[in-house]
Amino acid sequence: MHNKKVFSLVLFTLGVFALILAACAPKQPALTGNSARGGQLYDQWWAVLGTDAPAGDQPLWATQTTNTRSGSDTWRCKECHGWDYKGADGAYGSGSHLTGFVGVMKMVGKDPNEILGILKGSSNPDHDFSAVMDEQALTDLALFLNQGLIDVATIVNDDKSALAGGDVEAGKTIFALCSTCHGPNGTAINFDNDSEPEYQGTIAVDNPWEFVHKARFGQPGIGIMPAGVSMNRQTQEYIDLLAFVQTLPTESPLTEGGRLYDKWWAAMGMEEPPAGDHPLWATQTTNTRTGGDTWRCKECHGWDYKGKDGVYGSGSHLTGFPGVMDAASMSAAELTAWLNGGKNPDHDFSAFMEEAQINMLVTFIQKGLVDRSPYVNEDKSVNGDAEHGETLYITVCIRCHGTEGKDINFGDEAAPEFLGTVANDNPWEALHKGSVGQPGQTMPAGLNFGWSLQDIADVVAYLQTFPVK
Repeated sequence: MHNKKVFSLVLFTLGVFALILAACAPKQPALTGNSARGGQLYDQWWAVLGTDAPAGDQPLWATQTTNTRSGSDTWRCKECHGWDYKGADGAYGSGSHLTGFVGVMKMVGKDPNEILGILKGSSNPDHDFSAVMDEQALTDLALFLNQGLIDVATIVNDDKSALAGGDVEAGKTIFALCSTCHGPNGTAINFDNDSEPEYQGTIAVDNPWEFVHKARFGQPGIGIMPAGVSMNRQTQEYIDLLAFVQTLPTESPLTEGGRLYDKWWAAMGMEEPPAGDHPLWATQTTNTRTGGDTWRCKECHGWDYKGKDGVYGSGSHLTGFPGVMDAASMSAAELTAWLNGGKNPDHDFSAFMEEAQINMLVTFIQKGLVDRSPYVNEDKSVNGDAEHGETLYITVCIRCHGTEGKDINFGDEAAPEFLGTVANDNPWEALHKGSVGQPGQTMPAGLNFGWSLQDIADVVAYLQTFPVK
């Protein structure tokens, strides 16, 4: 009995001593950073940091076999832990994204310093991100995990619909801010490519958890996209916004077809065009271009869609091929036959395009061809209101192209090509791209802002005031 009392007293003394040591131990400093930025890092951290993703797979990826993605995808926090932050217990608990990895919801309220340690490999050396992210990035990510996570089930139902009580009209009001980039129907920017177009409505319907995350934190690497958390948006506002965006279209065949007409392989996310020249190219001798150029619809039929009867009726682009303006009156079946080889086996694109892309081209030909001659004069000047065009340009285009249209060089250092270059040298091309966007790029389509062709001509008239070099 005496020994037990002594043992208990020793344990008690040790416990008191441990408490004293803990009380006297220096406290770790409070972390300071930007949890909203941490939300973007969780999405795609290298896009935020302006770096490339590490080569190969994240070391922990080899411990799972159900998710077959590889490379950069494996380094995204969201790919392991989900857009709903629940990992194997949430939306990524089944389907192609299944990894079996746990979620991160348990990090809510945890000491940010402890979370920072985990991000540096304290619990598993294969989860050490300190070699690829700087200290501030890791701190921001830790703060996001500590204070930025929400239970997305308070916004999204299991069937992907917005929670009951979503006010579509209220959501439309909130979306007015988003529409300045995405257009009133959310189709001005295609986030994917024209093989699988992805718009605001697409994401809201197919992956509402991703939609909510990006609505709260913005898009990595796109500083102009506002973060809802920075505007102190409340849960009900996200429900309303989701309810509205889920009513928006998930396709835009006219503008998709216009991008295909320009350069279909780039629009579809293909790295290269078919090898060699287009089969019909050998039937003409005046245009000496070769390879990829010969596969572009515009190279045969022109930016003004009139072929030999239009701008490409002379000069280095002359082929003698007819335009497609008259084809607008053809039925969908007739146009499809021209595109899948039914009318001419040498004009068969079905080996490269799915039915969906052929349908996009059909829609563009039927509904997107407008005579450009009222807008562009023979001397290439554009009949437009440059002052109004400046207003539209500042609203949208300036964000990427800059005040003088020189922030993006479409050519190279030896032969630079800027917005002013294109607008002055080839205003028909400028009208086309201004209407439907740039193949393979997230350039907004003017038509999907609700702009008329005259509005776009006004923008091009303004672009003609820009420097060409």
